[in-house]
Amino acid sequence: MSQDNTENIEKENIEKEIIQDENVSENQPVALTVEEQLQEDLAKEKDKFLRLFAEFENYKKRTTKERIDLFKTANQEVLQSMLPVLDDFDRAWDQISKSEDEALVTGVALIHEKLKSTLMSKGLEVVEIKAGDDFNADFAEAITQIPAPSQELKGKIVDVIEKGYKLGDKIIRFPKVVIGN
Repeated sequence: MSQDNTENIEKENIEKEIIQDENVSENQPVALTVEEQLQEDLAKEKDKFLRLFAEFENYKKRTTKERIDLFKTANQEVLQSMLPVLDDFDRAWDQISKSEDEALVTGVALIHEKLKSTLMSKGLEVVEIKAGDDFNADFAEAITQIPAPSQELKGKIVDVIEKGYKLGDKIIRFPKVVIGN
């Protein structure tokens, strides 16, 4: 009896171990082969490389765009400091053009035109706005409102006090206007 019991107990223990091993293997993921593991690692590295490459391409595009924008507006500060000089020159031209001295008028006209053409060659443009246009706060700065001289000028620009200028697509000085109320 002891030998049969011992054999039966051993068989039962072996069967229990087999059942436990089967249960454990069902709960654990199937082990990957070396080749499958390498392919999975390669796929992860490819994904990481593609993401890094795309990020670098975006960086190059962004810096190129920033550089182009910088070149477009690099002389903005200098042009802005020249605008009061241009305004003064325009006012002086209005007075001198009424003079009877032809030599003075011709000389000042040449200098005035040269200054304007030099600034325009650097990208400076006048913001075209005139009396009678609809007021748009995106393109003009309202200095004051006055009673409209006529019904047509209500809510519209009555007078342009100071010209506005833009450099490329960016307005560097808004025109100052009076609005009819």
